[in-house]
Parts: sequence; structure tokens; C-alpha cells
Amino acid sequence: MNISSFSDLLTAARAQAEPQRLLFVFAQAELADDSTEEERRRFEAGEGGALVPVMTVDKAPDEIVDFATLARESLAFGDKPWAIVFVAAIAGRQGAAPAAADVAQALDGMTESIKSGNLSSFIPFDRDGHTVVFN
Repeated sequence: MNISSFSDLLTAARAQAEPQRLLFVFAQAELADDSTEEERRRFEAGEGGALVPVMTVDKAPDEIVDFATLARESLAFGDKPWAIVFVAAIAGRQGAAPAAADVAQALDGMTESIKSGNLSSFIPFDRDGHTVVFN
């Protein structure tokens, strides 16, 4: 299935044979202290910067109504604004949901991957719930 919206993601996760947990890493864009003037201009125009994880959460697909609700919930729990949320999924086994330790390990791995710029395994969404393509 081609996932081009958050709704597609929820539909795909709910259709899986094994129970899923959706993993979310919310990140903000920051500009490095040693950035050049050109980097600063691009950042102020909404481009560039480094993505820094600020919050993680996992949810079962059935716990999520829609993207707008997820975004509102994130504002209630996060103390830092976010620009992008990266999403991945982890499947359970034999009809059981993934173990909490497996979920925690996967979220830690996602966070480290995002910090190192390895984003290809995740689906990114902006604050409006649109998929993001990085150039």
C-alpha cells in the first residue's frame, strides 16, 4: 500500500495481521551555533537546520482518532514545539502486542537514527499532517 497521508498509515496499520504499535518521534529544527550566514538565512526562510528529537510516544492504531487529535495531544505533553513527526511501526507476534521493552528499544533506535540524519526508514509528517519529502 502506498502511504501518502496519515489516514493511509492508520488504515495500513489497522489492516495488519499482527497487532501494531505506531512509534512517533517528534522533532524540532535547530540551527547550529557555528552556522554560516547563508545557513542562517535559509533557516529563517524555513529550510535547513538540524532535526532534534524532543519527544517520543507509542500508540496502538486504534488509540489514534486522526492526525489533528495526535497533534493536539502532543502539545499537551511536550514542552518544546515540534516541526516534524517521524513515524514507524513495530509488530507484535502470535496475536500479542509488541513487548514494552521492544517498543522502548525501537523508539531509542529511531531517536538515534534521526540524530544521525538516517531518516529513510520513517514516514515524516509536518504539523499539518502532510507527508514530507527531504531533498
